[in-house]
Amino acid sequence: MGSDSTAGAGPTGAEKATGRRGRLSPNVALFLLASILVSFLASSSAPTPLYGIYQAHWHFSPITTTVIFGIYAIAVLGTLLTVGKLSDHVGRRPVLLVAIAVQMISLIVFIFANGVPALLTARVVQGLAAGAATGAIGAAMLDVNRARGTLTNAIAPGIGTGTGALLSGLFVQFLPAPTRLVYVVLLVVLLIQAFGVVLMRETVTPMGGALASLRPEIKLPRSVRGPVLVVAPVLFAGWSLAGFFGALGPALVRVLGPMSVVFGGVALFVLAIVSSITVLVMRDATARTLMLTGIAALVVGMVVTMFAVNRDSVVTFFLGIALGGIGFGGAFQGSLKTVMPLVEAHERASVLSLVYIICYLGLGLPAVIAGYLVVHGGGLPRTADEYTYFVIALALIALLGLRGAIRRAPA
Repeated sequence: MGSDSTAGAGPTGAEKATGRRGRLSPNVALFLLASILVSFLASSSAPTPLYGIYQAHWHFSPITTTVIFGIYAIAVLGTLLTVGKLSDHVGRRPVLLVAIAVQMISLIVFIFANGVPALLTARVVQGLAAGAATGAIGAAMLDVNRARGTLTNAIAPGIGTGTGALLSGLFVQFLPAPTRLVYVVLLVVLLIQAFGVVLMRETVTPMGGALASLRPEIKLPRSVRGPVLVVAPVLFAGWSLAGFFGALGPALVRVLGPMSVVFGGVALFVLAIVSSITVLVMRDATARTLMLTGIAALVVGMVVTMFAVNRDSVVTFFLGIALGGIGFGGAFQGSLKTVMPLVEAHERASVLSLVYIICYLGLGLPAVIAGYLVVHGGGLPRTADEYTYFVIALALIALLGLRGAIRRAPA
């Protein structure tokens, strides 16, 4: 039976194995897990409005900015490939506690950063923490309640990413010690959440094979190989859009006109928050409807954004980003609804980790290439146009794959 029917109806297998119940109810545990995911994503996006300040202090190029951004995604990928399945074997709580501790270390490195090497180190450590936590948090939310966990898995990343970028921009604009204070606040929040994890009940029964699970491998259950192939292009497209605005959004906003640092974070905030609102509004839609909506909105949003950049229209630019947010949210939620219902409980963390591997490849790799093109290609506006064509092409490939899957469905 699914987690919906068991979440709150007597001890789970893990509770019987440990002989005690956790002190948090399933609803509180789900909220706690969602808040941790929000904190991790907020920590990853908090540097976005600060890149301009770092660049002014330490005089590095847009290529360096995208490398600092992209190395986080590489670290996440490496960790997902190795630690992504670990929580299926040792339990969700131990993995989460270690991941929170590592994330706190990354924030301390940010606080005392004095140059590019420190920023790179902080982003790598941050990526290691996020990679370890992502699969465990997502799987734990599905363990607690499958339907609400799927919805929360899709909403929380947008809230976290948008909140981190916006708060960081506000801190820079209105509060002292802008390159340190936001990390101190996040550090305190994570410390409180770690205490909550200690009180949370374990949702899986630990089993053997933990060391063997650390061997990197790309392995999918046969039941989801086709669906993952269908959703991969649109996942990559949506997250590459987030990567572009996360790495170069503040610089692109400055091209459109003289604006405060806050607007550098607003671009990513709009994309992320609109994506979460889209997931919430369309939570009862079918996976197919979500995918089609996401693909259409990605294409239209990118066209509008390209038009805005070429015409120097700030209002149209943010309209395009909002449409891109609808595309991101619809495509991401549709992808999860397509894949995760086909997965057994003991496969959740590993399959969800693989889904996030696709996402983080899209987040990091195209952004680094874009940074190179800004410096050695045609500059930022032209690179934005080329990035638009790239995202649209991926969205159309996803549409072709989805149409093929629909045609095969009756058989």
